[in-house]
Amino acid sequence: MVIALLTAKEIFDLVRDDLLLVEEELARQSAAAFAPVAELTSYLLGGGGKRLRPALLLLCNGYAAGQRSPGAIRLAAVVELLHSATLIHDDVIDASDTRRGRPSANSRWGNHRSVLAGDWLYMQSFQMALEERNFRILDVLIDLTQKMVEGELLQLAKIGRIDVTEDQALQLATYKTACLFSGCARLGAVLGGLEGVEEEALAEYGRNAGLAFQLVDDLLDFTASAETLGKPVLSDLKEGKVTLPLIYAMENGHGEARELVARVLEEKEFHSVKAERIVALVQDSGALDRTRALAHEYAGRAKACLNGHGKSEYARALATLPDFVLEREN
Repeated sequence: MVIALLTAKEIFDLVRDDLLLVEEELARQSAAAFAPVAELTSYLLGGGGKRLRPALLLLCNGYAAGQRSPGAIRLAAVVELLHSATLIHDDVIDASDTRRGRPSANSRWGNHRSVLAGDWLYMQSFQMALEERNFRILDVLIDLTQKMVEGELLQLAKIGRIDVTEDQALQLATYKTACLFSGCARLGAVLGGLEGVEEEALAEYGRNAGLAFQLVDDLLDFTASAETLGKPVLSDLKEGKVTLPLIYAMENGHGEARELVARVLEEKEFHSVKAERIVALVQDSGALDRTRALAHEYAGRAKACLNGHGKSEYARALATLPDFVLEREN
């Protein structure tokens, strides 16, 4: 079935009013927080972001039920709080100074307070989810949270290592990014009354869209400006992370690329090797095109998961969303 696509604006217009309600819920949760946490969470939640994960949950819920189900706004806020908690912890682990073009929470309030605020967000998310009185929802949230933590532990084991394989990089992308996308889609399905094969199809849609999202993120580290990205270019490599474009560049017989990457990993800074030189080598190797092609492949797989409900506005939005992910610039 050929589904007429929407523009990116039309996708978000479809859930715009619901996303405003999500923002109100996030503001309420932040205002009600313990004072030292409230200041930090208010700063983080006010830092922008597309609210893509809440939007995905709402779109999948609409796709499943034809309308917004009770509890959808609360759970959309839950997944955004979970995402915010992971960002806080990631920045502490990576010693990041910036987040979305602003000072990161850890650079403003220190690691101790940031970690505790992230912990509080995790607990608050589950407390909110408990209000649904639905064990299936808790199962989904616990599973995705465990996988995200496992992904962080897997990444820590690979920090500074040059021998990361394609399979390992994709496993990391699945655990750290795609599992939350998949969980958002599954939660929307569960709230909409889907189960079995139909629920799994939406969860698989989210997983593939999430992998496309992460691969585009890896590409932007090499192709976007620091201003557009909201953080320094090649920040992943500086932090000791070898992503798929670098893996492909080194696979493609560029011995010089391997030597230079090894030097940056050792120095943990761009001292003897300039970032521009790494970017040029990756571009010349064809690694960016190869990574981009794989992102398109995952986006196509996501679209293929949309079985039924093909004529609804929500189906059209979900069919368009992977293209929006591919075309994003930050």
